[in-house]
Amino acid sequence: MMRNLHLVRSFCSQIKPYSFVTTPIFYVNAAPHIGHLYSAVIADAIHRFNGLVNRPQSSHSTSIFCTGTDEHGTKIQQAAQNHSVPVATYCQQISDRYRGLFNNFDISHTRFIRTTDQDHMLAVQHFWKALEATGNIYSAQYSGWYCIPDETFLTESQLKENDQGIKMSAESGHPVEWTEEKNFMFRLNCYQDDVVHWIKGCKDRVVPEKFQKILLDFLQDPLPDISISRPKTRVSWGVEVPSDSSQSVYVWLDALVNYLTVAGYPKEEFRQKWPPTVQVLGKDILKFHGVYWPAFLIAAGLEPPKQLLVHSHWTVDNQKMSKSKFNVIDPNERAVLYTPEGIRYFLLREGVAHSDGNYSDTKICRILNAELADTFGNLLSRCCGKVLNPEAVIPVVDRASLESLLAIEATQRMLDLLHELPEKTRLNYQQYNFYLVVDCVIQMLHATNNFFETTTPWKCKGPDGKPKLQTILAVTMEVLRQTAIILQPIVPRLSGQVLDKLNVSGDHRSWCDLKVQFSQRERPLADSESVLFRRIVLPKTETPVPVSKAKKVKTKS
Repeated sequence: MMRNLHLVRSFCSQIKPYSFVTTPIFYVNAAPHIGHLYSAVIADAIHRFNGLVNRPQSSHSTSIFCTGTDEHGTKIQQAAQNHSVPVATYCQQISDRYRGLFNNFDISHTRFIRTTDQDHMLAVQHFWKALEATGNIYSAQYSGWYCIPDETFLTESQLKENDQGIKMSAESGHPVEWTEEKNFMFRLNCYQDDVVHWIKGCKDRVVPEKFQKILLDFLQDPLPDISISRPKTRVSWGVEVPSDSSQSVYVWLDALVNYLTVAGYPKEEFRQKWPPTVQVLGKDILKFHGVYWPAFLIAAGLEPPKQLLVHSHWTVDNQKMSKSKFNVIDPNERAVLYTPEGIRYFLLREGVAHSDGNYSDTKICRILNAELADTFGNLLSRCCGKVLNPEAVIPVVDRASLESLLAIEATQRMLDLLHELPEKTRLNYQQYNFYLVVDCVIQMLHATNNFFETTTPWKCKGPDGKPKLQTILAVTMEVLRQTAIILQPIVPRLSGQVLDKLNVSGDHRSWCDLKVQFSQRERPLADSESVLFRRIVLPKTETPVPVSKAKKVKTKS
């Protein structure tokens, strides 16, 4: 039954001048780990790239990036009880840890939302009333298998038994319990065809493609109506159902509405910002964002998100990350050794959305030393060091010297790559292939280091050699300028450090500034350190793998 198909069709033709990027909001039943940070750095890179490319065209243009914490439900009640603290205190403590983590890693969110925020709880109740007004909510006596860790009811086909004969979720492996209670139900089945049409209606609705196929396969079977409330006797920590004070709103309905809250819902002006342009989420919550969320929105007469970007998970030394294995990676802990920028770089350089990534201290040390310290950092030091650049300037290109250098194959190769770099990296950013952005930049920097070695600027002695030396330095600094602009979404601090050193003003660091432009006059370098990234030495118990033996081959997502 396609009750709102005409509405779904009209959604695809609407274009608005904005960028609205979201992460999922993170459940506060435990402290943040590297998987949570991965979602945040992906969304942050998208948000920063959009800012570089899309300068505001009018006062109505807007850019939103939201993240935050999900703080209601049974799991939170239990976690607070286990820590012997009031539930509100527990939520505040864990939420603060997420906020601190994101601040430490320069996650440039425009709103950090908590589901305990007053405006959010009002938005949830208003959204409930909107669903109720259209006849999509009804009361029923519900019985079924309930999984507390996953906060969801499961059908028999979604269950399995372990060796002890205990029933558990086939997907997550978490135990379930039989529950019978009065619930409010949502008519999910009525919107199944609408959701399928939404998924198929626009190109790249769900990316990578494998996750769109997973969704459509799931939607081949009829969807049962879903329970969207819990008795307050069982779940007291939640948003109260506006029409029944004995019930709490289902934690997933509550959580998903956070995206509406950020846009300003239910105030009418929220429509200027709605819907999100891309919602970043982990593969484990695909069903909630790819089925329930668009169904809720369509039922309320609202447009679903433009796109879902689904990413895979992280293993640690090729093992699943879990508390029982004591291998959960705390990003703040690792940042002491690798720096926040180093970890951002590693996650976006090694992460591939369609497949699980593997974290290891050996690998991150090898990559950061080889690429940030030895390739990027060394090139900056060579150009700015006193040996070759005692006057600490950005020199002017000598045309005759440049013509001579162009006869060298290494020069031509480097400049060819430089002219191709903006367009290639732009396309890779737009396809969320951050690792390919880095591949292009590292290839560019390798070619420039080769140019530097081939042209031997240290042999340019005396007045006769100075024009050639200055030209080599100027050309190399132009490469550094462009690569630093391109890498801003991935490593904003390091990129800023390079651009500051090269005295690039703040209003000349956008994508439109990626045109080869040599300085027309000699300018001083900034009086700041030329060391970009210091080499990392692991404790003696760790032996880094040689670069040649640890190269990772990736396929395009």
